[in-house]
Amino acid sequence: MRILFLGDIVGRPGRSVLENNLRRIQDEEKIDFTIANGENSSGGFGMNKKGYDAMIMSGIDVFTMGNHTFDNKRIVDFIDDADIVRPLNLTMSAPGKGIRSYPLPDGRKITIINLLGRVYSHLNVDCPFKTMESVLKDHSLKEEILFVDIHADATSEKVCLGHFLDGRVSVVAGTHTHIQTADERILSRGTAYITDVGMTGAYDSSLGMDKEAAISRFTSVLGGKMVPALGERQINGIIVEINDQNKAISMHRIFQVYPEEI
Repeated sequence: MRILFLGDIVGRPGRSVLENNLRRIQDEEKIDFTIANGENSSGGFGMNKKGYDAMIMSGIDVFTMGNHTFDNKRIVDFIDDADIVRPLNLTMSAPGKGIRSYPLPDGRKITIINLLGRVYSHLNVDCPFKTMESVLKDHSLKEEILFVDIHADATSEKVCLGHFLDGRVSVVAGTHTHIQTADERILSRGTAYITDVGMTGAYDSSLGMDKEAAISRFTSVLGGKMVPALGERQINGIIVEINDQNKAISMHRIFQVYPEEI
């Protein structure tokens, strides 16, 4: 079973590069199921219905989210019925689901769990470690592929969660920083781990956003309006192969740069 996970999709540049290239990647890599982090897909902040529909059409099976899940308030109109997994450990009640299961071509199921980290976070969220302990009390999940997106700032928090869940889930993949890390590995008990999958969006940018506007945030009291950058686009992601025992047996990163579409 081969799973593709795409790093944070940022704005129209991120959506368009997937519309033009995702099906080819899936065919070349023999992908069985595709997950993407979509919390920045609408102008860099949140997700709207038009963008969601277009990305589903491009070949994404399900989206994970993060701290920008509800930045676009219209998401509440469709999140309950959409293939979206919002953070499970939100302290306050929220629309949508933080855990969802899907059938796979070989008859198994994959369960996707989205978590927010707490270190450096201004959000009021429950402990991701304790949240996962509660999830794993459901013994029926032991028969499924379990995929965890930990959306967090601190590398230490992500690494520790990976080791904490080693052998108990199939994949722990970090998102949020938009910078792909080079630490992908299979942990000792069979869990695939990476600290950050990276970003899908404008290549010559600051985390997918216009770099001059981003620089002005550091050099000017006023700052510039943050909008997705133009130009070349990149696709960041990981491909994980899972065996019949739901253990990861291989994984590799993808980092591909494409010219701007006309």
